[in-house]
Amino acid sequence: MPIPVIDFSKLNGEEREKTMAEIANGCEEWGFFQLVNHGISVELLERVKKVTTECYKVEREENFFKDSTPAKLLKELVDKKGEEKLENMDWEDVFLLADDNEWPPKTPGFKETMTEYRTELKKLAEKLMEVMDENLGLPKGHIKKMFNGGDEEKAFFGTKVSHYPPCPHPERVTGLRAHTDAGGVILLFQDDEVGGLEILKDGKWTDVQPIPNVICINTGDQIEVLSNGRYKSVWHRVQAMPNGTRRSIASFYNPSYNATIEPAVQLIQKENKEVNQFGYPKFVFGDYMSVYTEQKFLPKEPRFEAVKAAN
Repeated sequence: MPIPVIDFSKLNGEEREKTMAEIANGCEEWGFFQLVNHGISVELLERVKKVTTECYKVEREENFFKDSTPAKLLKELVDKKGEEKLENMDWEDVFLLADDNEWPPKTPGFKETMTEYRTELKKLAEKLMEVMDENLGLPKGHIKKMFNGGDEEKAFFGTKVSHYPPCPHPERVTGLRAHTDAGGVILLFQDDEVGGLEILKDGKWTDVQPIPNVICINTGDQIEVLSNGRYKSVWHRVQAMPNGTRRSIASFYNPSYNATIEPAVQLIQKENKEVNQFGYPKFVFGDYMSVYTEQKFLPKEPRFEAVKAAN
């Protein structure tokens, strides 16, 4: 079953109602969908591909194979000639871009291009959150306000730049272990040639087929809580691949660490008991992240229980 592909530009035309329904279905039934005609220019996306690929080649690739922990541990494992797999480790080169941290210094145009891209992507995330508000029957701006912890702009917007190099023994290690995302709305610009990303749908792992210049959307744990379980955060993973380097640029629109997250009152009143049988807690996002850091690759329900108990 293919991942839903939605034409975001049709929100502004005669097919608005149909497009709203498609996004609702993507959030409710999949927790993951792909947007085309999302408003970010192909020219900008091509520049993003160029600078991130150059950055990896110039500043990171050699060190990954020579000095990184996963490369060293995988080599040790293979040298032992056993059958073990490399546990608790990902075959991934990754760094974080945020407004206040140090950016890669050696790639021409990297900071200018990625700053422009992040600005456009943040606007797209906020449009999507307004669509979610409307589909859920919430006041416009509700999710954004909850993430900000009020009216000031305090939500966190970070971008994780990952590369998954070709792996000499992909049967021995995972590119990225299965997990759900801790935060709010995740916007992924993935490689358009090298696959490997999978989501868990109806108990089966499903490939997310690379499509040039789409933005993949998935909902994180905080959207699941705010929607009172209407929207689910989805399990996903990345397989290590024997050929090709997979580029993955994931941006996260997350709550402020001080924001209080809880199910929207309107949804608690509307939903039947079957949907809310879990009973989502009220908590401070920073407390949730403290638990998530320790339990990222474990089921999410105990994380909800842990912050519920703490409060």
